[in-house]
Amino acid sequence: MKVEIQNHVEHLPSALNGMTVSSTHHDPHMLDETCLMLSNLLTRSNRMASKAPTICDGTANAVDAKLSEIDRELSISVITEEDTEPVLDLLKRFFFKDEPLNTYVQLGECKELEKYCTKSLGEHSSYKAVNSRSEIVGVILNGTIMKPQPGDEPPAKLADNCAHPKFRKIMALMDHVDEQFDIFELYPDIDRFLDCKIISVDTNYRGMGIAGMLTDRTLDYASRNGIKLIHVLCSSHFSARVMEKMDFNEVYRLPYADYLVNGEQVFDPEKPHVALRILTKRLDQ
Repeated sequence: MKVEIQNHVEHLPSALNGMTVSSTHHDPHMLDETCLMLSNLLTRSNRMASKAPTICDGTANAVDAKLSEIDRELSISVITEEDTEPVLDLLKRFFFKDEPLNTYVQLGECKELEKYCTKSLGEHSSYKAVNSRSEIVGVILNGTIMKPQPGDEPPAKLADNCAHPKFRKIMALMDHVDEQFDIFELYPDIDRFLDCKIISVDTNYRGMGIAGMLTDRTLDYASRNGIKLIHVLCSSHFSARVMEKMDFNEVYRLPYADYLVNGEQVFDPEKPHVALRILTKRLDQ
């Protein structure tokens, strides 16, 4: 398979014109990485790289028809409770299958994950990318976490009330991280933070900067509401890269090889997903 790098201007620099990148795997994340690399090279000219398959096997018409379905006229808006079903539809088609830990355990249908994804929609702090056909093609799901106060009951373990055995393994990992790392100890002056729980983009729309646009809108929401810290727990190498490009800093890392239960490694997703990472960004500095 070859990936042709296209540039949305009339002329490319001669060094980049006609560049192709070979790949032996049909990996959309690899295409995103390639597009991100070239977009960085083209920044000075305000150019953007995108991905499209090179036509070489006689199926040009079918592929052209598929590409014509990609609507690049996008808008970013707040998610409301009325969006619950279309948001879940997007997540089931992409995040439930693509997220490294979900993929590794072969999660399948999971009502507990559906509830986890949608429980904070009422805050109106989450955002969607919508094309001109009113289709949701990307989401960022956020929720506010408050600092525990003296006398508060300890929060329940996420895994304790999880009936889905595969998702319970993931929740147990989250509980382990909570035991090892306390963000309020790292930032003692912070009384709340905005937790970016999930970022998911339709695979047909990856490489277009949608995750960055959704994150920008999240940062704007936090600033307007006096929230000084954004927190992201990244199980995916690619989501962590997006955050690093937006000046988030790593404050915690747990290699999957180091997370053992009864002496055995629980998660071993495909590379480059080798660690769970927490990244943060302060908005008052």
